[in-house]
Amino acid sequence: MSVAIENPMFLPAMRVITVITKAKKAVVTTSFAHNYIDGLIIRLFIPEGFGMWQANQLFSAITVLSPTTFQMTIDTTNFDTFAISTTFPFDQQSAQCTPIAELTSQLTGAFKNVLPR
Repeated sequence: MSVAIENPMFLPAMRVITVITKAKKAVVTTSFAHNYIDGLIIRLFIPEGFGMWQANQLFSAITVLSPTTFQMTIDTTNFDTFAISTTFPFDQQSAQCTPIAELTSQLTGAFKNVLPR
């Protein structure tokens, strides 16, 4: 099972996805605060059994909407509905989002010090 660590040593971190909307610009909800910033480029990993398989491996820059939601420039209106399967073997990976790059003239997220003091 893929488990997200709430306070990892390295940021920005992978987060488990609980919802993806069907919209012109998809809204993704994570299982707890993602700590992402506007302009971060996020890749989606949607395993078989979660629906919305068409979004698997797609990526885009994000706009943060709340501590647990962000918007992506991915049109999911014609995709299958995202659903956490009750028959999915939970010893397998969960649906997740992973930061892969940043759209800025100066790196911001990479300079966050998250080590304990």
